[in-house]
Parts: sequence; structure tokens; C-alpha cells
Amino acid sequence: MSAQPEHASSMRRVLDQPRGGPTVLRIVLGTHLRRLRESCGITREAAGEAIRGSHAKISRLELGRVGYKERDVADLLTLYGVREAAQREEFLSLARHANTPGWWHKYGDVLPSWFETLLGLEEAASIIRTYEVQFVPGLLQTADYARAVTMLGHASAPEIEIERRVSLRMRRQQLLAQPAAPKLWAVIDEAALRRPLGGVAVMRAQIQHLLDIAEQPNITLQVAPFRIGGLAAAGGPVTILRFLEPDLPDIVYLEQLTSALYLDKRTEVEAYKLVMDRLCASAETHQSTTAFLTDLLKEF
Repeated sequence: MSAQPEHASSMRRVLDQPRGGPTVLRIVLGTHLRRLRESCGITREAAGEAIRGSHAKISRLELGRVGYKERDVADLLTLYGVREAAQREEFLSLARHANTPGWWHKYGDVLPSWFETLLGLEEAASIIRTYEVQFVPGLLQTADYARAVTMLGHASAPEIEIERRVSLRMRRQQLLAQPAAPKLWAVIDEAALRRPLGGVAVMRAQIQHLLDIAEQPNITLQVAPFRIGGLAAAGGPVTILRFLEPDLPDIVYLEQLTSALYLDKRTEVEAYKLVMDRLCASAETHQSTTAFLTDLLKEF
């Protein structure tokens, strides 16, 4: 058994253009290893035994949720019949690069592991669709607004920690101004815009920032006004990420208070896409949203 040509070309592509950093590399490598295992008819249990682990460890590796040891990758390749030196080296090279820390590594003191995955996925995404109920989306927050949000969730944290968290959020936003930046399509509930988080001055600046950033060609904003009544996604915020890399499926991100869910099963993703499509169809258009924000600004 040898690695199929499309596997090799895909790995070379992500190594040449590692957009998304280690997160994406881990997912791509895991996808290739899963395909090899399945083509050989080998169970996760058997693969786990080959690397002195369990089927759960194989599952985490194949999903790209953890880093790779080169020894484990080498042993799996042997188990799967990949013996050509050049093919093995492509897998091992991908494993080495997948363990290289992303830019967010320096924020490890304030960055939970479940959120680190989102940062890598955002960096790799071509389209980010998001719906927010309570807050302005993190990618669109001003520093003062982000500080107010952070203090809500970390009321007892020292000031230096609060500022570290705000700095992380501001650094995260740089991806929207990068070459080949992703398209951000954000639907914001009217409640998030009317709640005076941080005070009147902070909200005025935040709304003005939304008006300014709405002029960027890769940004689409929509307000979901009160008048449209109930919303299909009213249970909480939803983010759907789409990628150019064919080995990355669309992923739904659902943030919770102290953790997050990442969904990539086709049926689950399609259900959330349908909800997002309905939201976008019922919300104000981008043009109407800028008019809404302009009027709202006068109220603060």
C-alpha cells in the first residue's frame, strides 16, 4: 500500500502554503492517516496498539485535535504499508510542521485549548459566517468593547490578565486585513447593539467601528432586528467556517461558557447552514444595516 497521489499533492500544497498554522496541518495529516487506515481495513483499536495507545488516541490524531510524535506517524505508516522513503518523508515533514507553535502560542497563559483550535481554523478559512446574540462578534470588537466583554467573564481577574485577553482579541482581528483575507459574513442580533456594554461612549465607538469596517469588501454585516420576531438560532451564537483546502470540511463552531463544540459531520453542518441561510434571508441587508447603524448611532 502506498500513499495515493492526491494525498501527496494535498500535503505538498499545505506545506507550501501553511495558512492556518499547525491547526490546519494537524487536521490535514489526520485526514490522510484516516484514509490510509480505512483503505487497509485496519480498525482504530489495531492502529492504537501499533503506537502503544488506544482507539481514542487514534481518533484524536485523525481529527487533528492533538500534536503528533514522529515515532507514532512512522509506526502508523509502516502498519499501513507506506514504505517508499519519499512518501514517508512527506508525512513526517507534515507532522514536524504541525507541531510548530502558531502566533497564538505566546498567549498560552490566557488561551484555553478549546479556543486555540478556532484561531487556527479562522486563519485557514475562506469564508466565516457568524451569528451573535449577546455581543458584537469578537472579530469586529473595538479594544474598549472587548475589555468590557472580557471583564464580564473574568470579573475577578487582575488588570494585566484582562489586558492580555484584549491584546489577544486585537491580534486575532489582523487576519481580516491580510492578503487573501477571509470573507466575514456576520449577522448581529439587535439586542447586542442596543445593550450599552461598557457605557455610552464605548458603544458609540463600537457602532462607528462597525460602520467603518462595513466598507471593507470582504465584510458583510446584517442586523437581525426585533421586528422579525423569533429566530431559528436564538439558542446561542453560531459560526460556520469554510475552507479552500479540499481536505478540510466545513466546520460549525458553537461556543459555550467554558468550552466549545466543533461539528464537522455533514448532516449537522447542513442543518446549521440551513439555519444561517434563513437568518440571512430575514435579517436586514448589508446596505440596510449600515443605515440602521447610522440611525442607532444617533441614539447613543
